[in-house]
Amino acid sequence: MTVLDSLLASAGNRDHAVTVYRRGAPVQAESLFAAHGIEFEVRTLGPTGPDPFVLIEADGEFVGVIAAADLAHIFDAPVVRPGERDEVPAGYRAIFELFDNTLFASMRRRTLLAVSREIEERAYRIGSGTLRASFQRFSAFRPQVDVYRHLAAETDLDIHVHGADDWDPPAIPGVTYHPVGDGEIGGFWVVAFDGGDGGHACGLVAREESDGYKGVWTDDAGLVEEVLTAVAAA
Repeated sequence: MTVLDSLLASAGNRDHAVTVYRRGAPVQAESLFAAHGIEFEVRTLGPTGPDPFVLIEADGEFVGVIAAADLAHIFDAPVVRPGERDEVPAGYRAIFELFDNTLFASMRRRTLLAVSREIEERAYRIGSGTLRASFQRFSAFRPQVDVYRHLAAETDLDIHVHGADDWDPPAIPGVTYHPVGDGEIGGFWVVAFDGGDGGHACGLVAREESDGYKGVWTDDAGLVEEVLTAVAAA
């Protein structure tokens, strides 16, 4: 089992408890959870009180609550360039934090792009450190060229892009390309940032499967370092 496989397995073994509090008809969050392999309970709110919300626990510890309406954006957040976040709903960053180290199944490419943008946005704000990305194939990086050209021009980040050598990407000052084979990271979508000097490490690891991607994102600096090391070694 590779380091990246181990990270997905570890996230899958974590004991998450998601409880939807609502009155009346199901809320959209319930269908989103069901579609992405997240188990949840439903509890009924009284006739008066707050609007529907979701309570999240991990390994028996309280993580947080978020309005059910905000969860409508968890898999469909606007995919915008780092530094241009006005179009992203305010609740999305809270969602990113609340579901840290949660394993999601059947993730779509758009979801992965939205999560990737959160990581790239953090790297953009910090402005220094190492950012590594593997989109499986260089040809899959083609739509991201302008984003990474922007990141390299506007920051002091040390940026590395990994992928199978099926396309000749353009030279970008500050971006280093690493052709890889079909081994350790060939089937994975990975974006990881070491946090620079500010302790803001974060990373995404997703493995392609027959029905989409199975993935997890994390703010754990130790896990992110393992991911960065595995990708660099590949």
